[in-house]
Amino acid sequence: MVSEGYDTVDDETALALKILVAGGFGVGKTTLVGAVSEIRPLRTEELLSEAGQSVDDIDGVDRKVTTTVAMDFGRITIRSGLSLYLFGTPGQDRFWFLWDELAQGALGAVVLADTRRLADCFPAVDYFEHRRIPFVVAVNCFAGARGHAAQDVSRALDLAPGTPVVLCDARDRDSGKEVLIRLVEYAGRKHTARLLDSVG
Repeated sequence: MVSEGYDTVDDETALALKILVAGGFGVGKTTLVGAVSEIRPLRTEELLSEAGQSVDDIDGVDRKVTTTVAMDFGRITIRSGLSLYLFGTPGQDRFWFLWDELAQGALGAVVLADTRRLADCFPAVDYFEHRRIPFVVAVNCFAGARGHAAQDVSRALDLAPGTPVVLCDARDRDSGKEVLIRLVEYAGRKHTARLLDSVG
């Protein structure tokens, strides 16, 4: 179990950091975790059912046939002595009661965004801002989606100054790793600044 953002595993593995991957329904969270994980990812996907049609908005993701009902889990080694534990959150409102548990001890979060449904990531942005959990917004570049500059996405989401916005392909391992590296660097700076403030 990872607590307070990290866990000392043994003498050879210095840090294991807990990262959340969040965002709207069908934005690519499961895909990102699966693409970067060096182990076979744990998935809790179920087929979409008729019973969920009234609450699961599949507009724009009509090819989606499954949904995460608890979490996704994967692990990746960024470099020697630094590993990440990845927890993908469910995207629908009805599963948000799980978020507080998943967020315990997280170093930071990736908020995946789809510019065709940008409003879907507002709740995740609000969640992490209110809990002061560092996050980056990763724009998943879907085929057919209009290209948007990072600064345009930042303005549309009304992000706090300095919050990173990066473009990515959730299917691509190297692209996903770059997003995670950017998050670790950003979260590290935020946590260091808070520590200095607390002792200053």
